[in-house]
Amino acid sequence: MIRPQPHQAILVLPHLRIQNANAIASPLTHGFPSITAFTGLMWALERKLAQAGVPLRLHGVGVVCHHHQEQVTQGYVRSFNLTRNPVDKDGSTAAIVEEGRMHLQITLVLAVSEKRAAGTPAALVQGQPEHMQAWAAQAGDILAGMRVAGGSVLPSRPVPGKRVRPWMALVPEDPVEAEKEFRQWRRQWLPGFALVGRDDLLAKRLQHLRASQPDATLLDAWLHAARFNHQPLPVEDGKPPATDGQVAWGDPLRSKGGGWIVPIPVGYAALTPQAHAPGTVRNARDATVPLRFVESVYSLGEWVSPHRLTHLGQLLWHAEAQAGAGGPDPALYRCRNGYQPAQAEGAGAAGEGEGEGAHAGVQDEWDDAEAYDYT
Repeated sequence: MIRPQPHQAILVLPHLRIQNANAIASPLTHGFPSITAFTGLMWALERKLAQAGVPLRLHGVGVVCHHHQEQVTQGYVRSFNLTRNPVDKDGSTAAIVEEGRMHLQITLVLAVSEKRAAGTPAALVQGQPEHMQAWAAQAGDILAGMRVAGGSVLPSRPVPGKRVRPWMALVPEDPVEAEKEFRQWRRQWLPGFALVGRDDLLAKRLQHLRASQPDATLLDAWLHAARFNHQPLPVEDGKPPATDGQVAWGDPLRSKGGGWIVPIPVGYAALTPQAHAPGTVRNARDATVPLRFVESVYSLGEWVSPHRLTHLGQLLWHAEAQAGAGGPDPALYRCRNGYQPAQAEGAGAAGEGEGEGAHAGVQDEWDDAEAYDYT
């Protein structure tokens, strides 16, 4: 299993304008690219930096969305704006393949460390900003020619009072100083919302369902949390019932602010116990590496304003790989985030609603193997 590695600095690619990014994140979700698209971008960028002679290793990625515009028709029922493909060779009309597109303005925050040979002096040290400035500018130039979640990178526009050019900063080793620096950095990411993981809410929803449905599964809990479940609400204590007999309806599990809880794909689970040998699967993208068929892994996420984050670990997503041994547990490739609600980080008090925090008891008893769902 891949664990988050210690990083020395952050590389910030601010206010990227992405045109026609992939809006269909998985077979069951849409509206924002999957977090795996950004971890894949991180690895691709690291390889290109190595080819350019930039000695940086990328460990994690954070995503802050400033603006999004999904290319759909407006109305009660929405559909994607599709393009008509050219006619076939025989002149007949080509089939329309549904493709979801969206325009984005995002900031990417990458945790980096320096790759250096033994005996060579370090460049990521205090007092040598020229190396960091040159590396950040080179990373921005390389990213300008890459695809971000399938979309094209457009030139950044000036934003009053904001940095729009890539920049790097050292992360202090002292946790107190690191949090102080993070409070300064997060101001540059406002207004916007950061996507963080909330596996704990999926655990809490499953516990709630099993109280009335003992055979409820993780998929049932995920679908239940992904929609509005309106029901008659009881009369609040101290308030008389309505004289006209009307009953208030609402979702008791979706408190104020709960609309920021969203279903998200977080990785992939293997469908076969062993990987196929290179070149044995027809039409594979790369015939030189082993191939394994997978399906999407789902969990819950939350859009949080950066000013509500207290340290860098809450923003970053890290990739994990768990190789299956042929038993009941499949091989798992997923992204994990270090965000925890304030109640869980502090005294461990239970929140009143899902938008306010996780239940402390669930946090302790929840098996990590059940913190996701795949279908």
